[in-house]
Amino acid sequence: MDHAEQVAEVLFAEQQRLVDEFGEVDGSQFRPHPWERAGLGGGRACILEDGEVFERSGINVSLVRGSRVPPTIAGSRPHTAGLPYAATGISLVLHPRNPYVPAFHANFRYFEVTGADWWFGGGCDLTPAYGFDDDAIGFHQALKSWCDRHDAAWYPAWKATCDEYFTIGHRGEMRGIGGVFFDYLSDPAPEGFDRCWRAITDGVATILPAYLPILQRRRTMPYGERQRAWQLFRRGRYVEFNLVYDRGTRFGLETRGNSEAILMSLPPLARWGFDIQPEPGSPEMDLARFLQPHDWASRR
Repeated sequence: MDHAEQVAEVLFAEQQRLVDEFGEVDGSQFRPHPWERAGLGGGRACILEDGEVFERSGINVSLVRGSRVPPTIAGSRPHTAGLPYAATGISLVLHPRNPYVPAFHANFRYFEVTGADWWFGGGCDLTPAYGFDDDAIGFHQALKSWCDRHDAAWYPAWKATCDEYFTIGHRGEMRGIGGVFFDYLSDPAPEGFDRCWRAITDGVATILPAYLPILQRRRTMPYGERQRAWQLFRRGRYVEFNLVYDRGTRFGLETRGNSEAILMSLPPLARWGFDIQPEPGSPEMDLARFLQPHDWASRR
């Protein structure tokens, strides 16, 4: 069993754990959708739609192989061009029904190029329609605690990368309040793979303590048509980022992965309007301050 298979085996087990946890929160069951592609590999997408808490949520794990590294990888890692590769990862997206509960995204992935290179990547980020300081502070402090258990330099570097990556360039704002995002995590030392892998498994274990307290705090807040309309408008920005900028979406489509699993990150409903401007002083207007880089983890 190579490293890609070892990582995938653990990620499939983690997928089931998360499916059980979030399914219990919602009171509904995720539907499993195994998939295979001849000459590529396969995976399992687990989907929950029209639930009590989650309007749509998906947790996907895949293990794919190819004879040539895709252009999205070879462009930034020229030494891998033309070589066989294996890639595995877990991706989780939650779109809650209540507008006061933020959407959540996390992914952790492993990529290896035969005889040339290997690395981990991924991260977690939060996308609220309504901003709450204590949610942003608690979320970032949970991510910082995870990073600090392995390398104190990671959180500030990965947060800055996340802020930059999840910026919607044509809107001049971040998709949400960010989180951490990293790529090309590797270590050439003899125990380097094990060290990195421990950090990744700890990151997956941080998903629940980082997000569940926020979910439980906001899920019963009353809302009406105004809040729902604002949520759908903000979901439109989420869609814009995922279809225009997201590297994972492009990689999945380039490698001929399961398009349903790749696009599970999109919300079930969204809206666009021309030049929508929130009322001055409103909670909707207040969201703008959350959509720029901010040092949440240092707040108390």
